[in-house]
Amino acid sequence: MRNFKLTLCYDGSRYRGWQKQGNTPNTVQGKLETLLSRLLEQSVEVHGAGRTDAGVHARAQTVSFRADTSLDCGELLKALRAYLPEDIGALSLEEAAPNFHARLSAKEKTYIYRVWNSETPCVFERKYVYVFPSALDMDAMRRAAGLLCGRRDFAAFSTGKKREGRSVRTLRSISTERLGDEVRLTFTGDGFMYNQVRIMTGTLLEIGRGDRSPEDIERIFASASRAEAGFTAPARGLCLWSVEY
Repeated sequence: MRNFKLTLCYDGSRYRGWQKQGNTPNTVQGKLETLLSRLLEQSVEVHGAGRTDAGVHARAQTVSFRADTSLDCGELLKALRAYLPEDIGALSLEEAAPNFHARLSAKEKTYIYRVWNSETPCVFERKYVYVFPSALDMDAMRRAAGLLCGRRDFAAFSTGKKREGRSVRTLRSISTERLGDEVRLTFTGDGFMYNQVRIMTGTLLEIGRGDRSPEDIERIFASASRAEAGFTAPARGLCLWSVEY
């Protein structure tokens, strides 16, 4: 039995997220497992580094899977590229160490959230940015971003199930930059909970618009309550950018 490391990119617009679900075949994991099982003539289970939500994209999603096959990586990669749908791309495939696991072996992940901060229409990028035309105080957003970083309990910034000690994460950095009409937020940390990046983005946008102050961040942390944080920014602006091992 061989262990493989696959790197994928995908446009998440039409998918119900990464993780396979019993009520729909329309997930990235589901599509990939179905194809690999057919190509390798055996049941194949895949594991992704990040369980991206419905509508979220990936520039470099790492996947691991085990299979009993004599096909070399080049042959299998060629077959994946031939049969995957056009909105899922197989970037690379290699044989991995026996104990490699795409999610459990990951040390750090980076997500990018793109905001179209202009009243000018954004026709060609509309599936990959969140249109938020309100004027933004970038300095206030940067101060707030600094307060979000560190090893903290991010319970207030997630809609996932709350379990004792499971909401502690290390957020190494958040960069906030303006690229013309686009505001780009880059989040790097050891792991992220359900909707965490989107809620942090919504909170930072509310601060930038003047609805909150950067100092509210500490109050939100102390509350441990989702209701105290900002809105959940739409999925389409979010992309899993890279995974480090």
